[in-house]
Amino acid sequence: MNMPAERDLPEGRHRLLKEFVMTEIDRRPGRRSLRFTVLASALALAVAAAVAVPVFLGGSPAYAVSELPDGLIRIDIMEAKDPDKLEADLRALGADVVVDYIPRGKKCSPQPRSSHFLSVEEAPLHVFPTPEEYLPGFVIDPGVIGPGQTGVLEFSVLEHPNGGVVAGIWAKVGEGPIAECELVDTTEAPLSH
Repeated sequence: MNMPAERDLPEGRHRLLKEFVMTEIDRRPGRRSLRFTVLASALALAVAAAVAVPVFLGGSPAYAVSELPDGLIRIDIMEAKDPDKLEADLRALGADVVVDYIPRGKKCSPQPRSSHFLSVEEAPLHVFPTPEEYLPGFVIDPGVIGPGQTGVLEFSVLEHPNGGVVAGIWAKVGEGPIAECELVDTTEAPLSH
């Protein structure tokens, strides 16, 4: 299936699509092994490459990373823990990134975290749609991060009582230093910037 080119969605439409995805997850209480299936491709076309996918909770380890033959890096999240270790493992693979997990009801502060974020056209850090041979998971391209730049991966993680997890990703490349993420309360979507 060919996906349309990435495009920006108005903030209200992005939030509506995100709420639809969350509702669809809630309607599947008996499915414990939902694993990295993209639920709403339109959501993935939203600004800043924010996508939501269900993942399996309770697995060991909390995540897995693998370097792909074309230089891309695949990230599978099974549990919302160890973002610092995930960041270190990604850096060991050559991806100069910072990683933060953002729970529901929180967002990163301050915003913006960089003096200048490159556009998705200038530096498409998150590869979407994920190449078919690498489904499921998130795929990033560390090759788009230039000298003096840092990738920012913010994962919005919502754990459901049925054992499922919805993880969304906000992936951008910033110029210069990246501010630390201080979690603050919000009523907005956690990845709205």
